[in-house]
Amino acid sequence: MGEISIYTYLDIILICSGIGFVIENIWLVLRYGYFDNRNMNLPFLLGYGMAVVAIYMLLGTPKDMPDMKYYIMVLVLVSAGELILGISVEKICNIHYWDYSSLPFHLTRYTSLFTSMGFAEIITVFMRFCFPKLVMYLSANDTVVMKFVGIVGVIALIFDFLYSFIRMKRTKNHYTKWRVNLIGENLHREKTV
Repeated sequence: MGEISIYTYLDIILICSGIGFVIENIWLVLRYGYFDNRNMNLPFLLGYGMAVVAIYMLLGTPKDMPDMKYYIMVLVLVSAGELILGISVEKICNIHYWDYSSLPFHLTRYTSLFTSMGFAEIITVFMRFCFPKLVMYLSANDTVVMKFVGIVGVIALIFDFLYSFIRMKRTKNHYTKWRVNLIGENLHREKTV
């Protein structure tokens, strides 16, 4: 793929953070029947963008090694990332950031075999089929506007992340700014901790 510029990485972080927001809300709709702001003000989750770039820097793409080896390594990284993030937020903010305890084969409340397998599959497919095309497109369109969007966008995501986590630490609660219930308020059952 060649050398990737810092500006392309910033744009990838921005795009994948938006995709992460959508993926988490699809999970919420399927599991609980609602979608929400995911503890942020902006419709982006910085961790997803950072994770994709980190995985690329550590592993490359699935074309760089056998698919199963790549998948297993991503599975381990996803599980470790979820554990580190969940435990860190619990220690810093005094809240349970999420809870997979009701899922089979969970390892602590912050990771489960099935969620890690699902994320590993999504990431592996994305890194094989979408990531190279995204890099090619962004590299070919490395304009002043795209550089500006990447810089300003990622800075905005960092400030949103910091604001939201400071707020959660202060309130010792999730930052639910808005929520849309699709199955009715009374039918919604979320495990509250």
